[in-house]
This record gives sequence, structure tokens and C-alpha cells, in this order.
Amino acid sequence: MSVLALARPELLTLKAYSSARLEAGRASVMLNANESPTLPFVGDLLGLNRYPDPQPRSLMDTLAALYGTRPECVFVGRGSDEAIDLLTRAFCRAGQDAVLISPPTFGMYAVAAGVQGASVISEPLTADTDFRLNVDRLITAALAAPVKLVYVCTPNNPTGSRVPLADIERLAAALAGRALVVVDEAYLEYAGSESAVGLIDRYPHVCVLRTMSKAYALAGARLGTLIAHEEIIGLVRRIMAPYPLPTPCVDAALKALAVRDEHQARIAATVQERERVYGALTGIRDIRRVWPSRANFLAFQVDDARSIWNQLADQGVLIRDVSHYLKLAGGLRVTIGSPVENDQFLEAVGRVLA
Repeated sequence: MSVLALARPELLTLKAYSSARLEAGRASVMLNANESPTLPFVGDLLGLNRYPDPQPRSLMDTLAALYGTRPECVFVGRGSDEAIDLLTRAFCRAGQDAVLISPPTFGMYAVAAGVQGASVISEPLTADTDFRLNVDRLITAALAAPVKLVYVCTPNNPTGSRVPLADIERLAAALAGRALVVVDEAYLEYAGSESAVGLIDRYPHVCVLRTMSKAYALAGARLGTLIAHEEIIGLVRRIMAPYPLPTPCVDAALKALAVRDEHQARIAATVQERERVYGALTGIRDIRRVWPSRANFLAFQVDDARSIWNQLADQGVLIRDVSHYLKLAGGLRVTIGSPVENDQFLEAVGRVLA
């Protein structure tokens, strides 16, 4: 059975928008897209008078090599958010299908479902076990409802907890023919864990999300990657925006990927700082709990999160109030910054809680 049997049937016959750039080929005189023939008056930003390649081959090839897959299995959009939105629209029928999430987790899964009119079913993580995913409960929940997308965030945002690859494979095996398993690996570079990309050939309903916003420091470029079976990628490309990738963002990504060794050194430094900050926070008496993290952030618990957040903001230190998340009452999340920024945060939180 093709994995597209899970998709919205009306999309399988949808005629995709054919962008002018896809038609260009090797043409040297391109008069098919109503573009200006003159360059913009913006210094050395050459080529911006032309629409960009919707999925530039150079970037597809580079990312496929980076993530251990084939270019045909890669879609790049405006952050992982766009891939989440496109998967939801492609596989969830309004008023009929559902997505399954494990809160506390990334909020865009539920937002995309809500926009599409799909239901959101929750199988919460367990706070007492450092927010470990209970795979058996997740499988039971997925099989009991019309679920089309099951999200697994690893390391999880905002808790930093990791899901073992064996658990993801067990979930994939149980849901074959029933739902897509979407593994969000936005922070995997900081975890030192094996990617779920290797599961896709055996389980064509497994999808993996990666991003250049975190480890590659390109949050402003908005580049997220969906890695999936080529049938799913083909469907997603059928409903994508005509030109999702701005030329300067693609150029920035290729330049960043050309110096991977430098990024690896920065990732290692972030992990070292994460452990230092974790140790410092666990030594502050009025912090009730600090959760172990495999990402580039730490979640911790205090008695009055909003008050602490306000007092830190008054001192010029901005962190994230996550106390509204399920099972994270009193929760705050701090991103691991530079050593200087981390010291400023620790000094400030020490003063506030003194």
C-alpha cells in the first residue's frame, strides 16, 4: 500500500502551481515571469530581480548529504513551521481527522491542526520521569482515534527530554498504514543522538523535521527541512507556495553548511555551557527542580514563574515563561547563550531568588 493512501484524496489529483522558475531550464533570456529586467539598487545583492528556484538543487543536494538521505526525499521551507502546516493540510481533513501530540511540547503542532480544522488529541509526557514519552500509551491513543499525524519531538521543546530511536521505531511499526509519525529533530545536534532518518526506507510513513535555526544559527533565514518518503515530498511540493525560499536565505545556508566544522565546535561549546548552567541552577535553593536537557536550553521550576520572569526582565535578562504548558506549573526556560550571557543570567537569577 502506498503511504499516500493516508493523504486527503482530493489532493492526489490536484494540479500543482507551476512556477515560472521551474520552467526556466537553461534559458538565458527569461521573459516568462513578469520580472524586472534590471537589477535592484541594493549594492551587491545580484540576482534579486529574478524569482528564486523554489527548491534549489544545490541546497537539496547539500542537505541530503548532511542528513543522510537522497535529494528526492528533501523539502525545504520557511522553517519547520511550514512543513508542519503542509503536512497537516495534506493529510488531515477538516472535521474528520486528528493529530496526536505529547504535551508539554512545541505549540505549532496544535496551531496548524486548529487552522486546518483537525482535532488535537493529547497523550501527556510524565513529569515525574523527566518527561519521558510513554510509547505504549501513545500507540493506544493513536489506534483509538482517526489520527493522521503523530508528533514526536526529540529533544522535546520545552523540556529537553530525548526519545530513544528504538521507541520511535516501535511506534512506527505499530502505526504502519494508520498514521504518519513525524519526528521533530530541531535540537538533535545538541543531543548527540542518532536521527530517525534511517527509518524512512523501512517505514515510509516516518517523516523527520530538521532546522537551520538552532545549531546553524540561521533563525533569521527561516530554513526548515522535511525529510520523508519521496511520495510524501512530492505531495508537499504540490501544495507549497510558489517561491518559499528567498535567494539570500539560500546563499546564507550554503555558506553556513560549507563551514560545518566551525558549527560542530560551537555545538560542543554550547553543550559544555548547558552542563555548567545546569549545575549552577541545581545549586540555587529556591529553584525547586531543573530538568535534564539534551537541547540548547534548560527548563526549571520556581514557586512564582511570572514574578521571577518579570524581575529578570527588569534586569534586562529575558527568558521564556513556560508555566502555562501542561504539567509545567512554575516553569521557566532559559536558552544557553554565550558564557558571558549565561553568567549574566545566573547572577540575575541569583539576585532575584536571594
